[in-house]
Amino acid sequence: MRLPRTDRERLLLVLALAVAVTVFTATVPLLRGWFDLRVYYGTVGTWVHHGGRIYDYRVPGTAYGFTYPPFAAVSMLPMALLGLRAAITAALLLNLASLGAVVWMAAGPVLRRYGWYGWALTGCALALFEPVRDTFSFGQVNLVLLALVLTDAWLLTTGRARWSGTGIGLAAAVKLTPALFVGLLLLAGRRRAAGVATAVAGAATALAAWVAPDASRYYWSEALWDTRRIGQLAYVSNQSLQGVLARLAAPGEPSRAVWLVVVAAVLGVWAWRARRAAVVGDWWGAFALTGLTACLVSPITWVHHLVWLLPSFAVLVRTGHARVAGALYAVLCTSVVWLWFDDASGVDGFVGGSAYVWVTLGLLLWLPVDAAGQTRFDPATRSTSDTAPAPSTAAPRIVKIAGQPGPLSDVTVAAAGTCVGPCAGLRTRTGACGPGCDTGLAASSEPTGSTRPAAPKPQSSSERASS
Repeated sequence: MRLPRTDRERLLLVLALAVAVTVFTATVPLLRGWFDLRVYYGTVGTWVHHGGRIYDYRVPGTAYGFTYPPFAAVSMLPMALLGLRAAITAALLLNLASLGAVVWMAAGPVLRRYGWYGWALTGCALALFEPVRDTFSFGQVNLVLLALVLTDAWLLTTGRARWSGTGIGLAAAVKLTPALFVGLLLLAGRRRAAGVATAVAGAATALAAWVAPDASRYYWSEALWDTRRIGQLAYVSNQSLQGVLARLAAPGEPSRAVWLVVVAAVLGVWAWRARRAAVVGDWWGAFALTGLTACLVSPITWVHHLVWLLPSFAVLVRTGHARVAGALYAVLCTSVVWLWFDDASGVDGFVGGSAYVWVTLGLLLWLPVDAAGQTRFDPATRSTSDTAPAPSTAAPRIVKIAGQPGPLSDVTVAAAGTCVGPCAGLRTRTGACGPGCDTGLAASSEPTGSTRPAAPKPQSSSERASS
């Protein structure tokens, strides 16, 4: 199949994909009816307008209510000024802006090579990605939290580490899972950033305790430890290690001791790989590994929480593993786990009903992020491969090559971008080599970083819950 070569052909392809994505999104997946947003909206409205308590609210007709730390409710207070439709619109725009920021930070340099065409194709692809489409359909907050956390990765990779840790701290105050990124900062020896993250999270939590003292006391002493408030551990949407164990033990309770052992092993692998990535300056790889680990070790990881896998796909593409990224992306677009909605027992249920867990675990073990410079980049600047080096003003070095007779026995080998071989000294007034000449690298130069090879939940119409 011939790829489109003109802008007209590209535009037609993008329009066709957009129509296909729209039809698929509107008809195939089970729409979630903004359920989680309704939880947030109802909680804030009851608290502000009716004097209710944050953790007493329940969505009418269900047993599900607010499950996040009190600061999350405080940060959602502006919804009390809006009607439900306006709140839904605001949530859509906020999630769209957050997704755009995530893509720009994680894959901006790659997409800039393809202009509008690359961005349009990426938008269509993300609209099919089940965790992303569920995040929009639920009105969830995970993309906002991911954007906050990746802002710290961007700060670390662009030499603006003074403020790094702020995004992680805010995200951890809204939801506990991002707190694992504080551990990453400690592993990497970034104590100042870890301190900033801890201080920001502490300050936000203290603010919530001042605004809603009763709710804070109840959450940290009771609600935090009651996973039944969130949903059933064995529900097929729970794509965490705890979910796998719960489905194996169903209808009984999973062994907490076994879960703790498995979690400890996963955390050990994460600490080893993430520290190696951070030591060589591969912050995007380290952050990707941490997002994967957070999904695995959390007691409950609903399908829409798996937007934390997006940085891993960016790493795969940048390290030359686009086909692997495509295959795993296809799995996460299929909603395959829902085939075992009614019964996840047996070998097929173990494999298929936890398919997203195996994708996440495989990425944690295999993601190629150990080679220095392979996934390290600055989204705010052009790639070094896109900019020709300035002509060198240093005198060329003469290297004697044995076995070369006559006047050509001395071959001029200069810095990258200078004329070499018989063309030495033929550079024109504009700085280019003469006709028929070539440029090259010094014979003894080492490869640079850019050239070195790489060494229950309302997931169905019959289930309603909030996360």
